[in-house]
Amino acid sequence: MRIGIVSETWPPEINGVALTVHGLAAGLASHGHAVNVVRPRQARQGVADPHFETLFTRGVALPRYPGLRFGLPAGPALRERWTQERPDAIYIATEGPLGWSALRTACALGIPVATGFHTRFDSYASHYGLRWLTPLVRGHLRRFHRRAAATLVPTDALAQELVALGVGNARLLRRAVDTQLFHPGRRDPALRAEWGADAGTPVVLYVGRIAPEKNLELAVQAFRTAQQKRPALRYVWVGDGPARTALQAAHPDFIFAGMQRGEALARHIASTDLFPFPSLSETFGNVILEALACGLPVVAYQEGAAREHLRDGYNGYRIASGDSAGFIEATTRLASNPGLIRHMGRCAHEGMVRLSPERVIREFETLLRELAEERDHGHDTAAVHA
Repeated sequence: MRIGIVSETWPPEINGVALTVHGLAAGLASHGHAVNVVRPRQARQGVADPHFETLFTRGVALPRYPGLRFGLPAGPALRERWTQERPDAIYIATEGPLGWSALRTACALGIPVATGFHTRFDSYASHYGLRWLTPLVRGHLRRFHRRAAATLVPTDALAQELVALGVGNARLLRRAVDTQLFHPGRRDPALRAEWGADAGTPVVLYVGRIAPEKNLELAVQAFRTAQQKRPALRYVWVGDGPARTALQAAHPDFIFAGMQRGEALARHIASTDLFPFPSLSETFGNVILEALACGLPVVAYQEGAAREHLRDGYNGYRIASGDSAGFIEATTRLASNPGLIRHMGRCAHEGMVRLSPERVIREFETLLRELAEERDHGHDTAAVHA
């Protein structure tokens, strides 16, 4: 098959959407499909991937997020490319201006489209003092995804949310994790020593965008409460974002490791001990799977990946949405009990071993093929009735 993939974020940018979409594209290419990627030209271009054809479009820097860009509309260029080399199906991962122009162009050309619902932009507005924008953003998301033949989501709960939003075309495409990369064997005593942590010092981890929508105040509060019971506790932050500077100034004892990727990211995760993840704005949260695979018990709200993969009291604690007191209590209980950390950590890793990235690629491949066949069947039926 010839498959088009449109995304406004791509490695070396580090976020769940970029890494997920790149993984899907790489998986399709490894199965022999011709993959054409459409994405904005980046200020810091990564190494070109020889397995993909790439159409670069214009982009604009994303306010408050240095290094990230969103794509500008590219209808004429897309029409020219997809007329000359027509895809059998197209996957649009992002709902920005580039994604919208890709959706309109594909629909005009009669090419079947699947979209991805990766980010709850409607929940972000309130975190930036723009709550009044929430209904407008929801309307935008509704109009966008209803035009697609299918909207791919990673959990059943998110599919139900889309139905409530007025989008009835949700299809499940579960996530997986590379358990060879994210593995307890990546634990590095030398890295822990740099953090001032010996074998008996629990290290708490934060991984992700350091931004208001991630509920950072609760992360800090939970750590400080746990630290009252374990004064030697260390807190390592992996990532970057608009809230980092203020957070770093307010908490000089925190260790900020910056952006990490690949083996370095796996080494940082595996070298810590527990992962309290307070975000309520995730559609999934890939980092939960990565932490579990590395043998870290997780404390998280019962959203996204936590709802699907976290067993309360077995590999961490799954907290009722909005129960900040419960989140703090669970983090403190875990941080103050090294034996419990080790037991839950073993269970966490064992639970991830069964997840297969290859299975996800095959499901994605099957879904796109079904969309192409439905389109072809529709054309054949129309020809019979003509």
